Amino acid sequence: MDLNIVDLSRLQFGLTALYHFLFVPLTIGLAVLLAIMETVYVMTGRPIWRDMTQFWGGLFGINFAMGVATGIVMEFQFGMNWSYYSHYVGDVFGAPLAIEGLMAFFLEASFVGLFFFGWDRLSKLGHLAVTWAVALGTNLSALWILIANGWMQNPVGAAFNPQTMRMEVTDFYAVLTNPVAQAKFVHTVSAGYTMASLFVLGVSAWYVLRGRHTELAKRSMTVAASFGLAAALSVAVLGDESGYLSTEHQKMKLASIEAMWETEPAPAAFTAFGFPDQKARETHFAVHIPGVMGLIGTRSLNTKILGIDDLVKHAEMNIRVGISAYDALQKIRDPATDAAAREVATAIFEKNGGAMGYALLLKRYVDDPRQATAEQVAQAAHDTIPPVAPLFWSFRAMVGLGIFFIVLTGTFFVLSARRKLDAHPWLLRVAVWAIPLPWVAAECGWVVAELGRQPWVIEGVLPTAVAVSSLGAGTVLATIVAFVALYTVLFVIEMKLLLKAIRKGPQSHPALPSSPPPVRNPRTAAI
Repeated sequence: MDLNIVDLSRLQFGLTALYHFLFVPLTIGLAVLLAIMETVYVMTGRPIWRDMTQFWGGLFGINFAMGVATGIVMEFQFGMNWSYYSHYVGDVFGAPLAIEGLMAFFLEASFVGLFFFGWDRLSKLGHLAVTWAVALGTNLSALWILIANGWMQNPVGAAFNPQTMRMEVTDFYAVLTNPVAQAKFVHTVSAGYTMASLFVLGVSAWYVLRGRHTELAKRSMTVAASFGLAAALSVAVLGDESGYLSTEHQKMKLASIEAMWETEPAPAAFTAFGFPDQKARETHFAVHIPGVMGLIGTRSLNTKILGIDDLVKHAEMNIRVGISAYDALQKIRDPATDAAAREVATAIFEKNGGAMGYALLLKRYVDDPRQATAEQVAQAAHDTIPPVAPLFWSFRAMVGLGIFFIVLTGTFFVLSARRKLDAHPWLLRVAVWAIPLPWVAAECGWVVAELGRQPWVIEGVLPTAVAVSSLGAGTVLATIVAFVALYTVLFVIEMKLLLKAIRKGPQSHPALPSSPPPVRNPRTAAI
């Protein structure tokens, strides 16, 4: 097998996924913020809240269009670059994607048009219902996509069929309620809410610094700070849940994130800083915080977290069990196998079939895993270690930025409560410069989630190296160059449109005849 094809296909999908993920979280978060702002407009009748909804809605529309354009390409890649993956798990993986398109995306796309063109054609309540439908659609899209992705991390509710040579659904409810998928969903959408809040906060701070649209900007900052603080705290709590689940379902990912080479006595320490050296199997200049990793990973003080070295030994044992399952599968499918031998092979496969994916790790080195040498088995077991240094630093960058987001949104929440949002210009500048940081955190989180699963495309079931299509390296490389060029153009267009809309600013609308009289209560006059 030409491993260059594997690396190039991974690079292509990684680049397109990272680029697509620039738009998705902002779309998810802005949709909910729009619904909140329009709800206040309907409740108060104050035109400024309609102006806010329409202004931020315009930025949402630009981002939504780019997200759709970049997401379509990824679906085609499953069939073009990952054809064996599509064949092997398509019956399971395809179902959530199909439901996402039929239920969530159609709902979202249909009501987006009504949101933009229905302001003067629908009643206030009717348009508010449309806006909430858009928000619901964006979140449902994330739900079904992350159910599919969560199954890749923890493949429950499915079993391998030796007759069809495919994974098939055995319990769709288990797929839906997969704990990894549910944790990923709430964690990801909370991150999207945080990203949108900091985007609104930063742009509004820019307006306040320049003395433009200050009333609208301050109200936007109030909503963003309140919603963003709740979201940022949720990200931290739900991220902790993801770490706890990794202890059970993705032990190697957790050990690699911590650069934990050896199993430590419980409770394990958290490595706050260090320089992981994968070749030497040690972390240079490590700074440990005793007991913290044990609490995060096991929520106890007496449960061990296995280190990388012990997990490699377990992987080698699984590979040897998987070889027996692979041998039994070949006998089951061989027409020359008599009934008695087939019955014995079936029993062996039913017992050991769950480890057959580990035998497929040997496909990198030998066509028939049964012919693998002891050295090849040891090398395949060593391959279960993902790149440690990128995981180590991506996780710490994500966590560090998450703490900063809590502090920043909390600070502006307090300033908003005290009606002093413009009291500290340096804080406003911090908010402006912080606009790109949620994207950095989100991409780091994506790297941790997906790179940490390697060498598996389906955890413990299908190695990445055997999931690719039989394509030429030149073909894949040419498409990478084309995608990079196209996406660069799209990114430039996106940034120009967003900056143009922000510089132009919101349009004001006069009060409607049906609007209530101005509020006299000083406590509510700022709403």
